[in-house]
Amino acid sequence: MAVCARLCGVGQSRRCRRRQRNNQQDQGSDSDMDEEEGERIVGQRRTDAGCCGGASGDNSRPPQSLAELPPELLVEIFSLLPGTVLPNVALVCKKFRQILNTETIWRKRCMEEFGMNEDLRKMEAGGVCSQDLYVKLLHPYRHILGLWQPDIGPYGGLLNVVVDGLFIIGWMYLPPHDPRVEDPMRRRPLFRIHLWESKKATVECMYGHKGPHKGDIQTVKKDEFSTKCNQTDHHRMPGGRQEEFRTWLEEEWGRTLEEIFHEHMQELILMKFIYTSQYDNCLTYRRIYLPPAMPSDLLQPGLFKGTYGSHGLEIVMLSFHGSSARATKLTGDPNVPAGQLTLDIDLRRPVVLPDLEQQRNIEELSRLVLRIHEEVQSDAEQQDSEAPPVVKSAEEEGACGGTSGPEPEEVDHGACSDSCQPGPSSSSSPPEAQPFVLPLGVMARNEVYPRTCRKCFYGTGLIAGHGFTSPERTPGLFVLFDEDRFGFIWLELKSFSLYSRLTDHLPHAHAPNMERFEAMLRNMQSWTS
Repeated sequence: MAVCARLCGVGQSRRCRRRQRNNQQDQGSDSDMDEEEGERIVGQRRTDAGCCGGASGDNSRPPQSLAELPPELLVEIFSLLPGTVLPNVALVCKKFRQILNTETIWRKRCMEEFGMNEDLRKMEAGGVCSQDLYVKLLHPYRHILGLWQPDIGPYGGLLNVVVDGLFIIGWMYLPPHDPRVEDPMRRRPLFRIHLWESKKATVECMYGHKGPHKGDIQTVKKDEFSTKCNQTDHHRMPGGRQEEFRTWLEEEWGRTLEEIFHEHMQELILMKFIYTSQYDNCLTYRRIYLPPAMPSDLLQPGLFKGTYGSHGLEIVMLSFHGSSARATKLTGDPNVPAGQLTLDIDLRRPVVLPDLEQQRNIEELSRLVLRIHEEVQSDAEQQDSEAPPVVKSAEEEGACGGTSGPEPEEVDHGACSDSCQPGPSSSSSPPEAQPFVLPLGVMARNEVYPRTCRKCFYGTGLIAGHGFTSPERTPGLFVLFDEDRFGFIWLELKSFSLYSRLTDHLPHAHAPNMERFEAMLRNMQSWTS
């Protein structure tokens, strides 16, 4: 009754004792509360209803308003509300404000909205409560969770901001070392935010090799934010720029400059180091979304790693738009920058492969693809002369992106064999696996590639000179190997790119709808055009 007296401002009155007897069956309904929370909430339930305009002393009639419900039931109700509306709930009355101090409510919000579980127990053991975590860290920085593309000129990138343990961490995703396209992605932390010191959100830059140091994050506008390092001296190394370059090269490429014999590749690597290192982790990021999936899609859309000759491995986003499949660059190079449409595949124009002996003949493959290419051009000219090309405009709206010319090694055409899994299809029976081999003379970075495929389609890829000069779309063959791999044969370049799915879990990254996703694609292309 002492608890009741503290909350109500009354002593052990007859009314409090009667309320206690009538409502003992409601006590202890919240199994997640610890003993101290249970005592406070049960005591608050016995408070005089006048503190929130509640019922009179006669407790026999049913509740007439939300405020008259028992506190333990209000805890359950408030636990189901989004955390963003709880501050407004606290403004209703003193009773609601007191109930919203219950840890159970905030613990559930942290778990359901941000996936935290065991980390909460560690945090609470360290003296930080769930309410502080939500109010001071998770809620203020919720708008930066998800996928982002850094503004690093033509190179772009992929940043994934997640709740990681007791931190919010910005992970830069890096492709595997060339040419191991099927290896997992590499990650490098660029910044982190935590509550360890003075229960105030602290931003730290993680760039460099001297550990965390002071940083800052600013929201520029909707779907855009920037990071700033306040101690760039932590990025420097004792050996100067030469040591920084050697360290960067080993991390970026997994080798030394002496091991890279191709002179053009050495120039591209040095150019990228000079360009990217000038930012010192002071970058602007723009939000990107994962493509929505539809039942009619040829395969699950998503992110893929692909081989791009001397430029190494790059990340592309595969999406489906009616009768076309498109691969957009998330990372790029000086020839074709990030944000551009690297592949545009016409799903209305399948290609039936000949037997293996004819597949080895580049002239035979070129004849098949170029015949379709001429039909496409003829149809486009006919549409131009007859009526406004509505469909064509929609398809060409984002068709100025692509890939630069790969300069890989010749493949051993007696490599491995691989079985294919059937994927989404409009027909009930899965497509039969077809034998596949690269034509002689076609260059590729990978000596091992799948030897069966599900389907092939006509498509175009973008090539350009240095600085994205004279861009043009060139015909080629899209090869679907299985649900997680596809390839593209660049006929003009006589080269082959192999793409493998990025399988990392990427929360807070799905597009709200197709319209928002397509608007994002248009914006990406305008950033680097």
